[in-house]
Amino acid sequence: MIEMSPEISAILMFAGIIVGLWLGHPIAFVLAGLAAIFGFLGWGPEAWYMFMGRAFDAATNNILIAIPNFILMASFLGRTGISDGLFRAMMFLFGPMNGAIALAVIVMCAIEAACTGVIGASVVSMTILAMPVMLKHGYDKHLSCGTIAAGGTLSILIPPSIMLVMMADQAGVSVGKLFAGGFLPGLILTSLFFIYIVIVTRLNPEKGPALPLEERTGLSVQQKIRFILVHMVPPIFLILGVLGTIWTGVATATEASGVGAFVAFIMMIAYGKFSWKTLAECIWSAARTNCMVMAIIIGASLFTGVFLGLGGGKVVTDIIMAFDFLGKWGMLGIMMFIVFVLGFLIDWIAIVYISFPIFLPIATQLGFDKIWFIILIAVNLQMSFLTPPVGYALFYMKTTVPPEVKLIDIYRGIIPFVIIQAIGLMICILFPALITYIPSIVIR
Repeated sequence: MIEMSPEISAILMFAGIIVGLWLGHPIAFVLAGLAAIFGFLGWGPEAWYMFMGRAFDAATNNILIAIPNFILMASFLGRTGISDGLFRAMMFLFGPMNGAIALAVIVMCAIEAACTGVIGASVVSMTILAMPVMLKHGYDKHLSCGTIAAGGTLSILIPPSIMLVMMADQAGVSVGKLFAGGFLPGLILTSLFFIYIVIVTRLNPEKGPALPLEERTGLSVQQKIRFILVHMVPPIFLILGVLGTIWTGVATATEASGVGAFVAFIMMIAYGKFSWKTLAECIWSAARTNCMVMAIIIGASLFTGVFLGLGGGKVVTDIIMAFDFLGKWGMLGIMMFIVFVLGFLIDWIAIVYISFPIFLPIATQLGFDKIWFIILIAVNLQMSFLTPPVGYALFYMKTTVPPEVKLIDIYRGIIPFVIIQAIGLMICILFPALITYIPSIVIR
């Protein structure tokens, strides 16, 4: 064992994360490896007992069962073809407006978010569906990239969201309350994205022209209405089925996630997309994603245990409390800034596991509502999916965009949307009722 001050161990552990990621190692192994190294240096072989206990607790957590169910639900929905139909329906709806396709993407992403809660599914599906169409109609590359990437991030905030499930588990609060609290902020961000596209394409129509007249008139009004109903009504029933059962107290989030996965499976059959091969592919895809998520959860849990055990939590707390001269709002700003900076460097799961044990007691001490504070962090983490070098939405998109779209186009495209997300965060801070009102009336 080596004697290290809490300050030195905290600095070295965060430095280790940066070095490990810079070398290209998966975040789960970086976190677990650092936990093993510093746990052994700090406590010796006794650290292994803590590792086994935390890994077992993470792997047997009943609340986290909702995560694989929601991921499986997203996998089934991706095979139904609903995304394609919904996207076309939204294009018909907004066709006469400048930026019609981009507006359709934002609304489509919001609907997908309320169906799946998985960001990768939204970004990849919308990149494949919308990017070629937007480029074909002469849309600005940067606006196209930013729209799809930012719209895809809504999946992690608008319920059902696997991030909110994980946050509820870490904070010891109701999943239903967090789902209710994240609903209006998700709509606010959706509206801000929508308004931005309307303004930009109104000022500069060449960046996003309206849908050509021949495409808008290709179907009769009755055909358009039928097309929209066929592809819109089933997802709405799915959303109401999952969120409604949670908010009315009929089912827990875990039970509702199972219902959602089953309904998505029935929808796959109803849309004629079922085959045993497709079912196997859906299950295999969901299993791979779940393994990745659980590996990160366990690695982050081990890292957090060692970090807090070696006094790192007290170091961060002391740094934040040193700004008490700024008042509680200044200290809130410091915590939000730390979360924002961490979003550049590490995975959101790691941020949740590292920051919650430190920040939640401080927020409670300062008199902030816990649900409100947690949703603020969730909105803040929206930006982490768009900010390099660890912005997952950027990499999901880069793997599926046409060859003429370069990584620099994606980076330039997300800048205004990150600013919009920051504005959305400020709105939620200035008007707490946007977060707290629905949980207060829906969940008792």
